[in-house]
Amino acid sequence: MSQHRGGLIVLSAACFVYVTAETLPVGLLPQIADGLAVSEADVGLLLTSYAVVAALTTIPLTALTMRIPRHLLIAVTVAIFAISQLIAAFAGSLLILTLSRLICAVAHGVFWSTIAPVAARLVPPDRAGRATALVFFGNSLAIVLGVPLSTALGQWLGWRVALAVLAVAGAACVVALLIVLPKLPALPQDLTVRAGARLKASVRIISNGPVAAVCLSTVVLVIGHFAAYTYIAPLVRRDGGLEGFGLSALLLGYGAAGLIGNAIVGRFVDRRPGPLLITLIVLMALSLIALAPVLGAAPTVLAALIWGGTFTAIPVVLQAAILRVAPLARDAASAVYVVAFQIGIGGGALLGERFVSAGRLGWLPALAAVLTGVAALTVLVARRAFPVRAPVPEQAPAAV
Repeated sequence: MSQHRGGLIVLSAACFVYVTAETLPVGLLPQIADGLAVSEADVGLLLTSYAVVAALTTIPLTALTMRIPRHLLIAVTVAIFAISQLIAAFAGSLLILTLSRLICAVAHGVFWSTIAPVAARLVPPDRAGRATALVFFGNSLAIVLGVPLSTALGQWLGWRVALAVLAVAGAACVVALLIVLPKLPALPQDLTVRAGARLKASVRIISNGPVAAVCLSTVVLVIGHFAAYTYIAPLVRRDGGLEGFGLSALLLGYGAAGLIGNAIVGRFVDRRPGPLLITLIVLMALSLIALAPVLGAAPTVLAALIWGGTFTAIPVVLQAAILRVAPLARDAASAVYVVAFQIGIGGGALLGERFVSAGRLGWLPALAAVLTGVAALTVLVARRAFPVRAPVPEQAPAAV
């Protein structure tokens, strides 16, 4: 694993900028709304439109790009990201801002369906989960540093400056990927199969029971999370009177808890995936229940920290599960998983917007807790996807 640690770190950096940009509207919801003279609910729908496009394009674009060397494909998707952020920084209306994000959404699905299989190809099969945890460390770091720092920067110099900084960071990642990441040619079976057949295989893989179980758990869990998380700014303002610097500090703590959760999960994800995931989900549900009533600043901060520590670590377990249950079709399975995640994000943001528009902001944590409980039941039933002890992994095709 140490041989290609540099490549894994650069992939993690790419995850960092992607996650920071995707969740930026959450931290700067009021500023973007004021700057474009629209409502906060309208800005919240940026996550929904982004997720819809990513969900619709992930499977076909992943199938169509299977012949492209993986190191080049990752670099191209990050380059598209950088360009979209630059356009967003100069957007004069909500329409232009939405279109710029949709450009990024087209590349988003390919990026996320490719990055975990690429990480797995850099390490021995029994280290795939740990490699995924290292790469997804960028996700956690985005929450602990990217979102709060971009939120603080946006409040200080304006949200457009925050987007421009992300565009520069994305361009730097492209250069680093081209320099550090080893050459990863397309796998032999992907070079010989036609695009149409690959597309059918990508769609058909959802009939695989364990893959379907992972995706179902993901959809339910993520819908609940993003229904509440999209509106975390008004929620903590209601519950604890936190806004401005207080909100930035809370988001910083939320992400710091995620880093700790990610580090812990990385040690166990390849060995005890079922019990690990159940523990994380139960803790997440309890933290959301604690956020339902208005209890004051201290309980709100504590519940938010537990929420951040658990949910930030959960995608590591889910992504590792996809790689484990489909070892010979990782890209196709990852594409379906990305679609499930995007359906969850878009559905959650849309559901949250409906509740907020109806004046039921305070209902969101309870709703998220209920859906989290449903996800826990799915995990308990799907023992093949989330075993108590992970089986010895099958040998995946080597590329390096």
